[in-house]
Amino acid sequence: MTSTSVTRAAAAPAVRLAGATKRFGDALVLDRIDLDVAEGEFVCLLGASGCGKSTLLNLAAGLDRPTAGTVTAGAARPALMFQEHALFPWLTAGGNVELALELGGLDRKERRAEAERLLALVRLSGAHGKRIHEMSGGMRQRVALARALAQGSQLLLMDEPFAALDAITRDVLHEVLTDVWEKRRLSVIFVTHNVREAVRLGQRVVLLSSRPGRIAREWQVGIPYPRRIEDHDVAELSLEITGHLREEIRRHARH
Repeated sequence: MTSTSVTRAAAAPAVRLAGATKRFGDALVLDRIDLDVAEGEFVCLLGASGCGKSTLLNLAAGLDRPTAGTVTAGAARPALMFQEHALFPWLTAGGNVELALELGGLDRKERRAEAERLLALVRLSGAHGKRIHEMSGGMRQRVALARALAQGSQLLLMDEPFAALDAITRDVLHEVLTDVWEKRRLSVIFVTHNVREAVRLGQRVVLLSSRPGRIAREWQVGIPYPRRIEDHDVAELSLEITGHLREEIRRHARH
């Protein structure tokens, strides 16, 4: 697998937040967020719990509207993945993927072939007929990823999708996701509280301050793919980012 090169200045943004502000009643959650995510770019959002990461993702997804500022994305509805897989337990793995394809207008034969192709893409060849209760947590999340890809969107929004998984399973899912991202040339916004996960996956890591959420700092990650969580360069950059995250948490605690 080779590194995907993206020049943000030259590419039209897949998502643009311009002065995006969000209030819930009197609570200011996000304050004047300016963020462009280029086509084909993988961006990780980091921050302390409650800093507005998921709210920002909801704005990018069009699930909520900013109180002020603007959010623009491509014409296609983005695909979403969450910590909970939200698969239908009465359907098989293939049935869950085919449901998304049916909504896209494919006939039965086309749906079956495409579902099998997408399951193979996430390393679940032969799992079309498996029931959800028969699958491990990591397998279920791979089915959820295949279902998200079945929506045909080039924009994938992910809200801590691997947080509930054990370290080894999460490591496998990191490999699967980066492989799919490179093959499909997706734009990805990945929310996490795990600094090493962000550095392993992202081309760019964006740190949000504690409430109100503002962009405190961002890093371009120049480490070639494939990356490992234990790589020296990943660990070194993770330590630097962790220091800034701790300072943000301390700053918030003083107010």
